[in-house]
Amino acid sequence: MKRREVLSSGIALATLASMPGRAAVIPKARKPLDILILGGTRFLGLHMTSFALSRGHRVTFFNRGKTNTSRFSEIERLTGDRNGDIAALKGRRWDAVIDNSGYVLRQVTATAELLHATTPLYVFVSTVSVYAGFEKPNDENSPLGTLTDPTTDKVDGTTYGPLKALCEGAARQVYGDQRSLIIRPGLIVGPDDNTDRFTYWPARAARGGKFVAPGSPRDPVQFIDVRDLAEFTIESVERNLSGTFNLLSPPGRHSIGDVVGASAEAAKQITKADAEPVWIPAGFLDEQKVSAWSDMPVWVPSEGDSAGFAAVSAARAVSAGMRSRPVLETATDTLRWHLSRPEAERSKLRAGISPEREREVLARWAATSGV
Repeated sequence: MKRREVLSSGIALATLASMPGRAAVIPKARKPLDILILGGTRFLGLHMTSFALSRGHRVTFFNRGKTNTSRFSEIERLTGDRNGDIAALKGRRWDAVIDNSGYVLRQVTATAELLHATTPLYVFVSTVSVYAGFEKPNDENSPLGTLTDPTTDKVDGTTYGPLKALCEGAARQVYGDQRSLIIRPGLIVGPDDNTDRFTYWPARAARGGKFVAPGSPRDPVQFIDVRDLAEFTIESVERNLSGTFNLLSPPGRHSIGDVVGASAEAAKQITKADAEPVWIPAGFLDEQKVSAWSDMPVWVPSEGDSAGFAAVSAARAVSAGMRSRPVLETATDTLRWHLSRPEAERSKLRAGISPEREREVLARWAATSGV
């Protein structure tokens, strides 16, 4: 699979303050800022809001008002729709806008043109899926994917990355290089992620017993904890940073063995479950039609078109202050969040191999390998 195809505040503050390895008190920013978040009520936006409020900033949401309406009830909310009704933004001023919800060119062009005279900094959250290919490692200067029809509004596995690249270009064209900040995250993981991609691993470990682990424990993977991404973005706004940054763990920092091991350790600590990974070679999984990334989340074999999949450069972001917390912390906090979800969400994950298929694959591997 190509990479592009893969792809209330008091409580929040208490959660941040209690994180392992974090300061007990989060320092306030030198200057409180007014920050507009386009979206804000899902995964990344929630963590950006938590951190921004903990730093003393004022946050405004602009969205359709349909998701997580009880979260952060104390902040200002503007209602509208990026597909046609952005009138609520007219005549208002913010220090920065963070665009978490722009997927097609016309959306970003319209909001950027409306805000550029009154809001000095445009932050566009993009994706490393913008890169044209992953046969080799990419950095921020690597070629980007393109579309035959740049006016398309269809967002799917083929168009997602190139459309995000067009959105980046729109933000730069309207705001210029000195007033635009482009954030390109890798796989975003952690609490509140209802895609269940990383969540699958600690959730599966919490069920205990033998489970399928893909390839080799040494196979490299890359991701970014949503809280590290949120912190980098808000701190960059405070510094009025511009430019383009890949936001993901540095190449070689993590392996799928780290993810699986941390998930098993988190499950043992929290639920007392004993989980035993059974490492099955990529070739056998392919024969069994067990897909990388979807059935085995986070992991893609580093070969062929994906040889550089887990080798995207993070050097620029590290130099600019990006921090990456330990994978055990991410696995532990993700599992605690997962266990607090409604039963319907816990019992039917959106990613990962099903229990029935996993039993079949384990049985066939045992018959083949004698293990």
